[in-house]
Amino acid sequence: MDAPATPENATPENPPKNPVISREEWLEARRRLLALEKEETHLRDRVRAERQTLPWVRIDKDYVFDTPTGRKTLAELFDGRSQLMIYHFMLGPEWEAGCTGCSFLSDHVDGALPHLNNHDVTWVAVSRAPLQKIEAYRKRMGWKFPWVSSFGSDFNFDFHVSFTKEDLAKDKVFYNFAAIPPGQAHDELPGFSAFYKDEAGEVFHTYSSYSRGGEEMIGTLMILDRAPLGRNEGSTMDFVKRHDEYEKKPEAAASSCCH
Repeated sequence: MDAPATPENATPENPPKNPVISREEWLEARRRLLALEKEETHLRDRVRAERQTLPWVRIDKDYVFDTPTGRKTLAELFDGRSQLMIYHFMLGPEWEAGCTGCSFLSDHVDGALPHLNNHDVTWVAVSRAPLQKIEAYRKRMGWKFPWVSSFGSDFNFDFHVSFTKEDLAKDKVFYNFAAIPPGQAHDELPGFSAFYKDEAGEVFHTYSSYSRGGEEMIGTLMILDRAPLGRNEGSTMDFVKRHDEYEKKPEAAASSCCH
């Protein structure tokens, strides 16, 4: 017999056994939670303010990317704006499809583009796969956001989201600002990085985040966190499929990455 579900391990088949109480008791419980939610909001405000004070690093290396309109430098990816957000999308040169988790996040981007662009921010996804493979997968997913290839460049390796066979053969690899066992890494891992270009055309690296750092960009997760059964996950985002695979049989919807 299955153990009684808790809010953390509940599923539709094994729903949580939350207490059923009066409306007055519920209001008291909700107010206690509201106090915690306000504490979370104030902490998020503090983190956001601290993030804006982070020192910058000048980019002195010449990075060049393959784009649908030809080869472009990192500075040219800004597309006339002063701020650039790069999503390190897990799609390696040998991969047949993009990472499931990266695809999940990317489903939320197109609607934000007009607002980001109006706020002087350009969003670009970067993968090591050749441009032809990127364009094929983008067409499959129906996305419009800019997506370029860093194939043949050091960009992914310098920002610690791609790893060679030699890297993975070592005792440790560097990811998410720490040395981790190679067994926790893949040849590609997710992340995003922010850059600023000044009036003189100099480019600065201002911020990077990895692993679960991008969760707040995924609106679906924020909604599920407020649903009665939450995320219903055994491990991080194990319920996610590419958006064109939900109606397929499980064996036809294989994942190609970690989360």
